[in-house]
Amino acid sequence: MSWQTYVDEHLMCETEGHYLTAAAIIGHDGSVWAKSEKFPEFKAENITGIMKDFDEPGHLAPTGLFLGGTKYMVIQGEPGAVIRGKKGAGGITVKKTTQALIVGVYDEPMTPGQCNMVVERLGDYLIEQGL
Repeated sequence: MSWQTYVDEHLMCETEGHYLTAAAIIGHDGSVWAKSEKFPEFKAENITGIMKDFDEPGHLAPTGLFLGGTKYMVIQGEPGAVIRGKKGAGGITVKKTTQALIVGVYDEPMTPGQCNMVVERLGDYLIEQGL
């Protein structure tokens, strides 16, 4: 299965009548493996900051998580595994796998829990596959 298929069929899928706004699978080095049409352009330092937060939980808390010019307030997550951020009526979930970051961006009416479920379910599957 191609990486784009994972984005199109597993991340951008319908969840209880709602959809993510954007999603991507990004290598730990910042290379984009696959992304949805509306996934924002981002700077390499955005991914560097996310990776540092996985290594040093709490690193992004004072400054926020930036992706594509949008700043998300970092909220609860799972140290070393998941980072969650909030901005207004939307937010972001980033799940770290062995080789990649699974990123989901959402806006209402999708809920944070629905976004977390979609992103983390694919991330857990990829970890089980050694990816």
